[in-house]
Amino acid sequence: MRPDILNPLFAEISALKGIGAALARPLERLGLARAVDVAFHLPVAWVDRLIVDELDMSQSGRIVGTVLTPVDYKAGGGMRAPFRVHATDSRGNYVSLIYFGRNSGWPRKMLPLGEPKFVSGRLELYGQELQMVHPDHVLPLEEAGTLPEREPVYRLSEGLSNNRMRDFVGQALDRAPDLSEWIEPSLLAQRAWPGWRVALSDVHRAPDAAKARERLAYDEIFAGQLALMLVRASSRRRRGVPIHGDGHLRDALKLPFAPTGAQRRSIGEIEGDMAQATPMLRLLQGDVGSGKTLVALMALLNAVEAGKQGAMLAPTEILARQHFATLQKMLVGLPVTIAILTGREKGRARESTLMGLADGSIDILVGTHAIFQEAVQYKALALAVIDEQHRFGVAQRMMLAAKAERTPHLLVMTATPIPRTLTLTYYGEMDVSRLDEMPPGRQPIETRVLSAERVDEVIEALGRHIAAGGQAYWVCPLVEESELSDQTAAEVRAETLRMRFGDAVALVHGRMKGPEKDAVMDGFSRNLTKVLVATTVIEVGVDVPNATLMIIEGADRFGLAQLHQLRGRVGRGDKASICLLLRGNALSETSRARLALMRETNDGFRIAEEDLRLRGAGELLGTRQSGEAQLRLATPEHLADLIDSARDDARLLIERDGGLDSARGQAARACLYLFERDAAVGLLRSG
Repeated sequence: MRPDILNPLFAEISALKGIGAALARPLERLGLARAVDVAFHLPVAWVDRLIVDELDMSQSGRIVGTVLTPVDYKAGGGMRAPFRVHATDSRGNYVSLIYFGRNSGWPRKMLPLGEPKFVSGRLELYGQELQMVHPDHVLPLEEAGTLPEREPVYRLSEGLSNNRMRDFVGQALDRAPDLSEWIEPSLLAQRAWPGWRVALSDVHRAPDAAKARERLAYDEIFAGQLALMLVRASSRRRRGVPIHGDGHLRDALKLPFAPTGAQRRSIGEIEGDMAQATPMLRLLQGDVGSGKTLVALMALLNAVEAGKQGAMLAPTEILARQHFATLQKMLVGLPVTIAILTGREKGRARESTLMGLADGSIDILVGTHAIFQEAVQYKALALAVIDEQHRFGVAQRMMLAAKAERTPHLLVMTATPIPRTLTLTYYGEMDVSRLDEMPPGRQPIETRVLSAERVDEVIEALGRHIAAGGQAYWVCPLVEESELSDQTAAEVRAETLRMRFGDAVALVHGRMKGPEKDAVMDGFSRNLTKVLVATTVIEVGVDVPNATLMIIEGADRFGLAQLHQLRGRVGRGDKASICLLLRGNALSETSRARLALMRETNDGFRIAEEDLRLRGAGELLGTRQSGEAQLRLATPEHLADLIDSARDDARLLIERDGGLDSARGQAARACLYLFERDAAVGLLRSG
């Protein structure tokens, strides 16, 4: 259970004064559901307020605070016209205070004629007139001294003002308790960090509180590293089944090419882990097209050779069916029974699969979350392979492990190349194998960046590509047209292309039902359709070697990792492939840098490092499973600087300082709960 001392900080956001249903909604849109979320909602900028006696044109563009006396009102002629309050400073200089979209009664009440007020806001020069649009503060003169010259600025949502947010942050900070120190004393002294509560207060009150900011980032990283070590320790205490396959199935595989050195190395590492009584916990990293599926199959066959069962779990139905089809093809001629189980399998087919798993006649199961369900029982599950690991949390992995009498060996895979710092952050409890070579015959994908204004030329080129017998993907960011975006929707693009190419064009997106989606994908994979217009639903799991042209519309709106994954849908065979990135005209510097790097390299690991720098750790791994703690306080720079120290500190706590039962360990428990890594404490107790 969470320590009682933390309960006030973890209270629902409605416990803060002034928050009712109307304000709860914009706060929830920001992900702020509890007081602790508000306390961890750090400033994104700072206001430096210039306190003056007299307004001057040279102050234009600054946040200014001064005493003003309203002298006149001027209402606009229409509903959307601004309401103006004409005022003078102490020297008689005129300024207009402008309010949009409000009932004129509100500014009249705040600024009565002839009554001096202390007013703060951004001073602007409009022609030769000074004006303030929506002053941020209007105070009685006796309260002017309460307004600081420097204030934090927070990320907001519609319906929420910065003043309100500052008030809520102050209330949340008042709920933060004094906690015992969990950082190793010599490290704390070396870094000259303040205590936790002081650090949390300082980052909201001073833009130059670098040590406080660093301290909070360290605490978050430390909690993650300690949790991962506890997970690993718990796993090592569990009993697994040593697997010693005799190789007869693996030797019978008819491979079109010899495995790469990286594949052979990874297969050897996995076999070595599976031979131990301690359950394997290994991450297999590989760029798109690096051959992870073969490595996974070798591990699965090792289990089957030993008379055991294996399961492969995929995050989406498309990917699960792609894996199933690929494994079926590779297993042709071998005495291995493979089945699939997703939410779509019903009736007799589902019952037959469940019976085959229970009596052991099914050797390998491929599926989605459906393989977690209580009705799914295995006779001898010894290996679980989880693809796209970042979409599954520890809780889901533990559910799968519970399907066996002894903890199964676990191999998790990701096609997102991950920088070292993030590997340690999200997968630090695992051993890591990396596929850093491409299978023979794979050619680099040529990438070109074109203005969206050249879309007609691209369609002409697409026509020539189809006429030559090729297939192509055309990826759009949206399914339908949206008033909120100028991006061309997938449905509209598909209709446009059908006017030119007829039934050769197919459409697939995430809103389609499973059977409909499968029928479209099947038609494309069998070359019945030539152009597949899609959303990012094809980001992973689609393998059509004859598709050698990828067109990504609105490419400047995508992140680097997503662009790289989409580009990886082509270049799957021995033919030369091209990726065309269609960009808008108003490019930010970040978008320009992303597209330039995509044009320059096909190296997914280099792209991942740059993506981390440009986007930060929170986005790089994509959508994370609900309940999985994310980094909220640590930046990529903090990760690079602090993760080694955090990992060493966590190891010292466990191996030298008595673990969570010691005095420092009790403080570390509070840290784990504070950053919502409490599942690790539960694992420790259950272990």
